[in-house]
Amino acid sequence: MLKLASRPVRSSRLSCLRQRPLLQGALALLLGLAGSMAVAEPVAADETRDYHYSDAHLHFVDFFQQGDGLGALLDAMDEAQVDHALITGIGVAKKWQQDAPKKPRYYMGDDGPVYWYSGTDYILAEALTRAPEPVQARFSPFITGFNPTDLNAADEIRQLMAIYPGFWKGIGEVFTRHDDLTRLTEGETPRANHPALRKVYALAAEKGLPVMVHSNVTSKREGHEGLYLEEFESAVRDNPDTTFIWAHAGTSAELNRRLGRMTWLHGEIERMLETYPNLNIDLSWSVLEPYLLDDKGQPRPRWVKLVERFPQRFVLGSDVVGRFGSVGDILASYTPFLDALSPQTAHNVARDNFLRLVSLPVE
Repeated sequence: MLKLASRPVRSSRLSCLRQRPLLQGALALLLGLAGSMAVAEPVAADETRDYHYSDAHLHFVDFFQQGDGLGALLDAMDEAQVDHALITGIGVAKKWQQDAPKKPRYYMGDDGPVYWYSGTDYILAEALTRAPEPVQARFSPFITGFNPTDLNAADEIRQLMAIYPGFWKGIGEVFTRHDDLTRLTEGETPRANHPALRKVYALAAEKGLPVMVHSNVTSKREGHEGLYLEEFESAVRDNPDTTFIWAHAGTSAELNRRLGRMTWLHGEIERMLETYPNLNIDLSWSVLEPYLLDDKGQPRPRWVKLVERFPQRFVLGSDVVGRFGSVGDILASYTPFLDALSPQTAHNVARDNFLRLVSLPVE
């Protein structure tokens, strides 16, 4: 395998990674000997909460298909104790229009449109396949570079899987209802139950790949309870053999700003988890506040109870977009909620549930 061209020092660091299991084994032996010569002290419950993570929502590039690179991402993951990550591109690219005074910095930076961009998958695949195997093993790459309103989408995904056999571990994040991103996207409005996506879901079931779908539960302007819920629910209901991950539990930062906390959302999430065993919930980005935590930063008991009731159905991610310096801070911000869960459930949410979704062993 080729070394990372952008960070040649990575090879020495990877050598250390390969030696880490030996060092850990030696340390465990020394600790065991020390423990046999001393009386064990009880460990406080809080001291056992040393969370390791699977970042279940991470974008390798931004809306201009650029990012910090794989070396910076590995550094951020190590610092944040992220053992594994769902990694995906961004399925759209922002257009820099000729009449714009300067290049926009975000997809909402001006009124220029965004367009479906298949190259994002190749950017990700080329970066990862050139990396050493120990690096590749830390990622589950998801396919996202397709137009979810194009009836050709499933065929394009199948072709991409043939180009990189055995590489892809899932599909998504699929953008459907997504605030201003939907408004700015050229072409037909995507929705979770679009006929094109029905073909994609069937392919995902055939290949055993989970699908992450971004589908806002309602409109930021209308605010009706569950305005778009049926679009997503019918996709889950009509494809029982497909494993779904609902990005951000149907919320968004814009919905939070416009509508505040949708008090009815908890009940809908609970109902859907009861009804559809193929549904999983992503708690990243816009779910922490105001849902998991109240305005004083305290865990909301109803959400703690909900996660405890379905301890293997929730995953956690940073949702960073091409820039990785904030991964640790974002994941650490979930600590108050994780600490309110039982230790096993907390570790499920922080790391193990996503590993199960992509059929990786949970140690």
